[in-house]
Amino acid sequence: MAQTKPEDPPKSFSSSPSDPTKKVPSSTTHPADGMVLPCTKKKKMNKYVLACSLVASMNSILSGYDTAVMSGAILYIQDYMKISDTMSEILMGSINIYCLIGATVAGRISDWVGRRRTIFIAAVIFFVGALLMALASNYWVLMAGRFIAGIGVGFAFMIASVYTAEVAPATTRGFFTSFPEIFVNAGVLLGYISNFALAPLPTHINWRIMLGLGALPAVFLGIAILFMPESPRWLVMQGQLGEARKVLEKTSDSSEEAEMRLAEIKETTGIPEHCSDDVIQVPKGRSSGQGVWKELIRPTPVVRRILIASIGIFFFQQASGIDAVVLYSPSIFKKAGIKSRSSLLGATMAVGFSKTMFVLVSTYLVDRFGRRPLLLISTMGMIFSHVLLATGLTIIDHNPDKKLTGVLALCIAMLLTLVAFFSSGLGPIAWVYSSEIIPLRLRAQGLSLGVATNRVISGIIGMTFISLYKAITIGGAFYLFAGITTVSAVFFYFFLPETRGKTLEELETLFEKPKPQEDVDSENKTANNGVKAAVSS
Repeated sequence: MAQTKPEDPPKSFSSSPSDPTKKVPSSTTHPADGMVLPCTKKKKMNKYVLACSLVASMNSILSGYDTAVMSGAILYIQDYMKISDTMSEILMGSINIYCLIGATVAGRISDWVGRRRTIFIAAVIFFVGALLMALASNYWVLMAGRFIAGIGVGFAFMIASVYTAEVAPATTRGFFTSFPEIFVNAGVLLGYISNFALAPLPTHINWRIMLGLGALPAVFLGIAILFMPESPRWLVMQGQLGEARKVLEKTSDSSEEAEMRLAEIKETTGIPEHCSDDVIQVPKGRSSGQGVWKELIRPTPVVRRILIASIGIFFFQQASGIDAVVLYSPSIFKKAGIKSRSSLLGATMAVGFSKTMFVLVSTYLVDRFGRRPLLLISTMGMIFSHVLLATGLTIIDHNPDKKLTGVLALCIAMLLTLVAFFSSGLGPIAWVYSSEIIPLRLRAQGLSLGVATNRVISGIIGMTFISLYKAITIGGAFYLFAGITTVSAVFFYFFLPETRGKTLEELETLFEKPKPQEDVDSENKTANNGVKAAVSS
């Protein structure tokens, strides 16, 4: 194994990778020779990055499918196993609580064995969970399968965004890191289609096939993972500079850009710029992410602001009530006045189409207009949809004996509009934004905190929605979600700076506290005096 050159100063390895005072090279200037790279010229899509992002994001199909398919399967599970509404709530919503284990552990594991192997582990875990649910003989075996699948979903939620953000170049990072959300929505749609297509089968078999089909994407992912490269940033953390350079050359538009990206990653990981061996030694613990939790528990002011932004956007993404719609669309449509099961599942499938189609809007626009504009438009549209949906459901609730066709049409339209606004902004951008603002050394485990928060809120809503709307009416539940979404819009406006077009290594400076004007004036005055003194001498 090649060693670090003797002249390499040891102190270079002791610098903190998350030091808020550490400046990184500009995204358009090569740190070694000052070469300016063109950043305004429109670049072609890198097909290799596209392939890597597609494969990594296949993990997200698993989570989307499992969440949505249960919304229809539960209708038949209740008939077959004779379980109560409370048991149904727990079965449906508990997967998000189980995600906590997967999301929390996945960050540490991905730092230890790599992003690529962690994706494979997620696929294996979900495959086992899906099969166990399909073969369940009773409620408790079904819950065991749900538990295992939940851990796999937690892995998938965390690792897909991390891997894609670390492979993609800055100019197209928003586009590629929105892929996991596209695949989540594709999984949701497939789950709804599965419900609709398999519903005519006998009750003792239809829900088993619905749940068992979730194992198929895991098989495809397990095969595809063999052809994926490792994350270049993880390779640098292991001291494998040669392998990282090879990946960067494939995922960059030019060899100059690849060298620039490598230099920036080396600087943020404390590796001296002049270290050019293919393999170098790094301090024990640095390569496996040891000590990261200590930095997260006692963060610097900059890292604290980053964590507030990341955890905040994940919190509000689920507190907006979107998973109540995904999990309980049939129940919501039933409360709105649709009675037959085939009509319920058909209307629910329309929700899946809307959710999937509109995520493409965000994918197309996120690198053109930025994260903040889409995020704010999305949340304002969701508030509007929540209020009108709540109003329509309240009118129907107060007139149970009347056939209010117009109000029913309004409820259906607003439910579709709600998921459309979510998918065109808040849904994908939560993953894009969080995966890019967290510093490299803290990224995997830091993102797991946000994912854990996201899954806890989703689990709470999933396990309490029926009880909630029985307590405050279904209209009241959506008025509540409208209020929470309003608070989220205020949070996004004041706490989330724009990140479009910046390298991952530059983004940390966005969260530095601006210096008071008097300090800036003092620094400028000192600098001017120094120039005058130099000229006069």
